Amino acid sequence: MWNYSYVFPSLLILFILVSYYFMLPRIPIRMNRTFIHLIGIECVVMIMDVISSWADMNYQLFPIWALYALNNLYFIAFFARALFFCVFTISVLRLEFLNNHYKYFLAMIPFIVESVLVLITPFTRNFYYMDDTGYHSAPLYNTLYLLFWLYIGISYFAILTHKERPRRKREFNTALWINTILLIGTICRLAFPQYLLMDTFCLIALLVSYLSYMNPDFYLEGKTWIFNTRAIREYLDEINGQKKYRIFAFVIHDYRDMRELYGIRQMDHGVNLICDYLKKTFPNKIVFYYRSGRFGIVCDDKDNIDKIHETLQEKFSKPWVSDDVELYVEIGCALLNPGNRKLDYNTMTQVLMTAFNEADLAEKHEVRIIDELGLQKAEKELEIKRAIEYAVDHDAVEIFLQPIMDAATGKLAGAEALARIRDAEGNIIPPGLFIPIAEHNGRISELGTQVFIKTCKFIKENNTKEMGLNWINVNLSPIQFMKANLGNNLMHYIKKYDIDLGFIHLEITEEAMVDDQLLVYQTNMIKEMGFHFVLDDYGKGYSNLTRLKRCPFINIKLDMSIVWDYCREPDVMLPNMVKTFASMGFGITAEGIESEYMAQTMAALGCIYLQGYYYSKPISVDEFIKKYSQG
Repeated sequence: MWNYSYVFPSLLILFILVSYYFMLPRIPIRMNRTFIHLIGIECVVMIMDVISSWADMNYQLFPIWALYALNNLYFIAFFARALFFCVFTISVLRLEFLNNHYKYFLAMIPFIVESVLVLITPFTRNFYYMDDTGYHSAPLYNTLYLLFWLYIGISYFAILTHKERPRRKREFNTALWINTILLIGTICRLAFPQYLLMDTFCLIALLVSYLSYMNPDFYLEGKTWIFNTRAIREYLDEINGQKKYRIFAFVIHDYRDMRELYGIRQMDHGVNLICDYLKKTFPNKIVFYYRSGRFGIVCDDKDNIDKIHETLQEKFSKPWVSDDVELYVEIGCALLNPGNRKLDYNTMTQVLMTAFNEADLAEKHEVRIIDELGLQKAEKELEIKRAIEYAVDHDAVEIFLQPIMDAATGKLAGAEALARIRDAEGNIIPPGLFIPIAEHNGRISELGTQVFIKTCKFIKENNTKEMGLNWINVNLSPIQFMKANLGNNLMHYIKKYDIDLGFIHLEITEEAMVDDQLLVYQTNMIKEMGFHFVLDDYGKGYSNLTRLKRCPFINIKLDMSIVWDYCREPDVMLPNMVKTFASMGFGITAEGIESEYMAQTMAALGCIYLQGYYYSKPISVDEFIKKYSQG
């Protein structure tokens, strides 16, 4: 009557999947818990499908109550499978629906109603019935398909109305495929009831779920079997706002230097030793590794943080030793305490990074605390990131111009173009806040390109000669400067706007001078195209006169810090420096001029140009035009 040929291979594959899945640690999130229920239910469904079908075909061997019991158990498990596939889809989408007990109960009502219908079928004979000739379907039997299709429909509705919820497009597509596979399975069961095909389709859906979402390897760090970045982010995202937690974060100091000192293989082995120690020392805690020598322990309010700190510092005061490894490393620690704050996913990630950054700065006997102020700082940084993304993506980066004055005449000589972006309320974000973030998240090159383009456009559209403007300095970030096609890209916009190539001076900071070979190659190559270079912030970083001789700078801008120091306490160093630069053929610009005294002092030293708030802060293009067109 029924063909088992498809069920036994499916059951064997399911047992292999279950065995492997339970071998590895699992992060305690709802999706994992639901998947565990789902594979448990699937095991019951497959086993009971075979047993009940065999019993029905050999009904003469069993009392009628036993046949009803076996079939009822199968059908209830079948209904539960439909429910939990739906719940699994909703957990993949990370919907708050599952936290609402009232809504969850409403979703269970079809399952409850259908289960009650099956349980009373020995008396009503409406769903199926048993008699002297065996098993028979009843008028309400096909409602099992309606139940399954209802839950598939709910899943489709949730997926299509929450496209933005999955963080990866693959998650959205996979959720659709899983439910489509289930739909095809129900149709095949309806069309070919004698073949137990539904179980095979459900197994396929489970395998797709496992490969796409549930593979424990997704959540484990390498060979350590300790939870990784993805695991902790998803765990915190789920418990966020639902329960209190704290994270004890610690960082290996000078991790990159340690990798160079000990070698990559030894350092990785050392990290494995640390991970093994953490798992054994804190067996009931969620321990994770955030790469680059950063670790975390998820704690609750009752955990003794001082004890954890003391235990770790004592352990790290000794070498980590195994057969082929002996490492001496130190750590810094921090405590992230969100309290009752509910943070969105991106803010939570930013807060976690803040905790690791603070830990990296901590002394040995110090635990830095990231509480409300730290959370506010992280939220502010996230707002700035969003402002950067919006400004770059919507061509909304603005240029402000700060005048550079001729020290001899006091008149406008040039200007520096500076990037500005605004927050959601339209307020200017200080460059000291957004520039480091733009450099860190990789948008600084696009931001710099917009500044260059809009500077070219300003030159093209305005009478710069009338303003007394002879050139404009445009900053290049170290990241921009490393691009091999930088010169060609800049030349493209010079030609597009048909402006004098010599009108734009390219400013680079000493940070861009780390690689001597790249520095000399890039500056000379771009100089051959006709550009001029200015060295910005001289004296702020690592200064090297030998390197300056090898690069085609036409001007050196003295950082405001050494200008201010000299004006407070004059000495012989800065005058000699200016004299040396002048003898080498460099022009000199003094930054940070804030008073007449400072202007006269730096002019007397031999500075050709002056720049600072004494003359003007950076102002918008419209203000600049209005101010200097009249002058």
